[in-house]
Amino acid sequence: MSVAAPVPRAPATGAVLRRGLGVIWSGIRTEPRPFAVAVVGSVLWAAATVATAGAVGWLTDHVIEPSVQARAVTAAGLWTIIGVLVAILAVNVLGVILRRVYATIAGFNLQARYRRGVTRQYLRLPLAWHHAHPSGRLLSNAHSDVEATWQVFNPLPMALGVIFMLVIAGGMMIVVDPFLAFVGLLVFPGLFAANLVFQRAMSPRITRAQELRAEVAQVAHESFEAGLVVKAMGREDEETARFRGRTLELRDSLVEVGRTRGTFEPVIEAIPTLGTLAVLGVGTWQVSRGDLGAAEVVQMAYLFSILAFPVRALGWVLAELPRSVVGYDRVQHVLRAQGGMSYGHHAAAHTAAPASSHLDHVTYTHAGETSPTIHDVVLDVPAGSTTALVGPTGSGKSTLTNLALRLVDVDSGTARLDGRDVRELGRGEIPRVATLVPQQTFMFDDTVRGNVTLGEEATDDSVWAALRVAQAEGFVAQLPDGLDTMIGERGGSLSGGQRQRIALARAVWRSPRLLVLDDATSAVDPSVEQAILAGLREASDGMTVLVVAYRMATITLADQVVYVEHGRVVDRGSHEELVGRCQGYADLVHAYAREAAERAAVERHEEEAR
Repeated sequence: MSVAAPVPRAPATGAVLRRGLGVIWSGIRTEPRPFAVAVVGSVLWAAATVATAGAVGWLTDHVIEPSVQARAVTAAGLWTIIGVLVAILAVNVLGVILRRVYATIAGFNLQARYRRGVTRQYLRLPLAWHHAHPSGRLLSNAHSDVEATWQVFNPLPMALGVIFMLVIAGGMMIVVDPFLAFVGLLVFPGLFAANLVFQRAMSPRITRAQELRAEVAQVAHESFEAGLVVKAMGREDEETARFRGRTLELRDSLVEVGRTRGTFEPVIEAIPTLGTLAVLGVGTWQVSRGDLGAAEVVQMAYLFSILAFPVRALGWVLAELPRSVVGYDRVQHVLRAQGGMSYGHHAAAHTAAPASSHLDHVTYTHAGETSPTIHDVVLDVPAGSTTALVGPTGSGKSTLTNLALRLVDVDSGTARLDGRDVRELGRGEIPRVATLVPQQTFMFDDTVRGNVTLGEEATDDSVWAALRVAQAEGFVAQLPDGLDTMIGERGGSLSGGQRQRIALARAVWRSPRLLVLDDATSAVDPSVEQAILAGLREASDGMTVLVVAYRMATITLADQVVYVEHGRVVDRGSHEELVGRCQGYADLVHAYAREAAERAAVERHEEEAR
């Protein structure tokens, strides 16, 4: 049995840079081709940008100064200026296009890959794991955490191009004048130091903001899911206040992130400008002494001015690293989660005969609980029979059905299907044989047909036949588009009983050899329930039925009744036998009968009043 691990916190501040580089390297190995093209484009852009400074110096020395001295601009000189700048511009534009397009491709490919991986992991992990993790947090893992992880790939190719640019620019500066290059290059250690301090300051703030995003998503998801309860209990104001509290925390956290960014970014932006001023000041002094020409000073100053903005890309990468590391850790918490079910290689029996189910001394404990939910239960469901599980609320009936279908694994003992341990069956073999209809039915935002077949190919006749058994044919025929009627999110346009009948038709359409009903007719009228059970009886020649029952109509149709209390099987036999010898069972079914009689009386009174 898996136990939920705590959601990871951000790594220590000193480890952020190392961990962030590890995340980047993982992404590069995953998407090498588009990333390589983006880097090539960034190098072209960097080379063209630096070449612009060299071209400006060369044009100043060979075209502009002679033209100024001659007080005339020749056509050849003008075309030289245009030709050189247009050629450099073309390379620059090509580099920018390659860098941006392929960096975007790499980033979104990584996001898509990891979202698919997270979703596959959600489907692989057992129900016990999902019960320990809020849905809102899982949604945040698949969306905002994945996005945060790979957002760093947007500025990353540009930052690598900037490093290439700095190497070329440094070489050019040294060639022009080593002393002036030394003065200018003193700027960059200060720039990197400022970025490092910035990254350290941002790390805890980004971490907290990312955690709060998940909490806001969790509260919002609970509010939407519990909309009926909130309205029925008049808790709109309290739920709004709860959501407001989380959103205000997120707002304050994001404001703190923005305040930190707003404090550091002007400093980081000013440092290259200070370098440009220093180069101009020292360069002017050297020109006055005759050590340098004006063209060299213009070239150096221009080079620093065009480096001021691109160098900020390094800061962008460093600023994204804390968020990237936090998102990566939260996603890896899902991808590395343990507790997934292992499957054997055996196939279920290929036959149309009813299946048998057997629980042999099984014990099961829910995650986070210390005492077992199911204690040493032996439950035999013979092939072709109808077995009713009866017991008080919380006695473990639904858990027994989950164990029989291997929705969760037993802690000890064995669950068997057709005599074979369910753990020896291959993936997908149990759903091919057995189908569950839970009490809380789920409808997709799809047509009636889509909700019955779940996208599989089917003839209209087969769908109508399943709806007929589930007593849903009548109301579906009256819908505007029949089988092709859209029923809305979670089947919002249908009543609870109608949703249950479509869910039952979904199971019947698959012609299961074992049909498990977990109080699957609780929302339908007793008369409709009797018709459904009669239809199942007629259609169950090749079907075994295990039903969690609360109504007498269901219980009396069963071949055997199993009475459960506190996770133990207390007695089993026919309804008549249990009524005569099991006091707990007799009290419970008499309470069911009284409740049904009172409900029928109320319905008759309402009918007479109408």
